[in-house]
Amino acid sequence: MDVIPISPEIVIRVTDLSYSYPDGTPALAGVNLLIKRGETVAVMGPNGAGKSTLALHFNGILTGARGTVEVMGLEVNKKNLRKVRDIVGLVFQDPDDQLFSPTVKEDVAFGPLNQRLSPEQADHAVARALDWVGMKGSENRSPHHMSFGEKKRISLATVLAMDPEVLVLDEPVANMDPRGRRGFLELISILEATKVIVTHDLNMSREICDRVVLMDRGEVVADGRPSAIFGDGALLEKHGMV
Repeated sequence: MDVIPISPEIVIRVTDLSYSYPDGTPALAGVNLLIKRGETVAVMGPNGAGKSTLALHFNGILTGARGTVEVMGLEVNKKNLRKVRDIVGLVFQDPDDQLFSPTVKEDVAFGPLNQRLSPEQADHAVARALDWVGMKGSENRSPHHMSFGEKKRISLATVLAMDPEVLVLDEPVANMDPRGRRGFLELISILEATKVIVTHDLNMSREICDRVVLMDRGEVVADGRPSAIFGDGALLEKHGMV
């Protein structure tokens, strides 16, 4: 399939995307969404709204039964999966779902090596990513013996090492103590990539996001600036956010 012409400002285009789980439970119902380059977008909604399911379509972990997702003009499908995953990096909510190697270095190097970088190039990518997340010098530590906050930083480093243009973060500060939360938010806020953040955290969305997409029952029900979305008490109450 040829690359579809797309505005250089649009990095993700979701068109009429519907998805049901294997047991038949509907999760997404005709979602349409555009994400522009450089945006920091919060995807919010109550439990079961379809937020994480939508995010998993951005790099092909899930594929919709109907509709399309395009990343930088590439349709997300089996043919384009490697290219799409080079562009879109996904950081899971639970770092234990992302970290599986005996050492930090092996975990962070996994992506660059799969991008067919040389060992020397992968080492450089590891050093750079660990420096970015404030974990320089931890290469030989076991991620499984780290604190939760340290694991979150290493999980982010595994994605940053691949130099993605788009970062998708699922509940990035959930279960973190206040100091860890502040540090992680500061780190996220200075990253230059386009960011899509799946979250229930209204305060975080106010702090670092310039746009909020509100979902409920598999649909986008509101899309706008945080001040407009959070200033509409009736909207928030109707869709289970307060």
